[in-house]
Amino acid sequence: MEVKDLGHIVLYVRNLERSVGFYRDVLGFRQIDPGALGFPAAAFTSASGRTHHELLLIEVGEDAEAQPRGRRVGLYHFGLKVGDSDDELRHALAALEEAGVTVTGASDHTVSHSLYILDPDGNEVELYVDVPGVDWRSDPALVVSPVKPLRL
Repeated sequence: MEVKDLGHIVLYVRNLERSVGFYRDVLGFRQIDPGALGFPAAAFTSASGRTHHELLLIEVGEDAEAQPRGRRVGLYHFGLKVGDSDDELRHALAALEEAGVTVTGASDHTVSHSLYILDPDGNEVELYVDVPGVDWRSDPALVVSPVKPLRL
């Protein structure tokens, strides 16, 4: 067997309406046929429409336990590519600030530049651009370069 692509991410959320607003209105995912699933969930695809759904949110209620912080097993974060240049990352930062979303981190990973945010349920989301001209395929060690602060 060989994995061809990362197909989709499924997240449990406390409040579907709040999370739909975040992923649709703040991050720009396109919702697929709201209400068609028949249970409290919402499916989304990206602007590219790469696949039938790249993100699925399933409501579990306000009393659901939070993700534990710190070192633990499970999801750390997931990354979403938001463009191909620092200008596009600056545009994303401005949109986040306008929406009142707090940026919890900003990193220069040599191969990519990243902003980190939390969704309404505390899941960490990385918004990134690949750095033009960095050939990590020829030098795979670049992927594990020391992380530096990002200055946009």
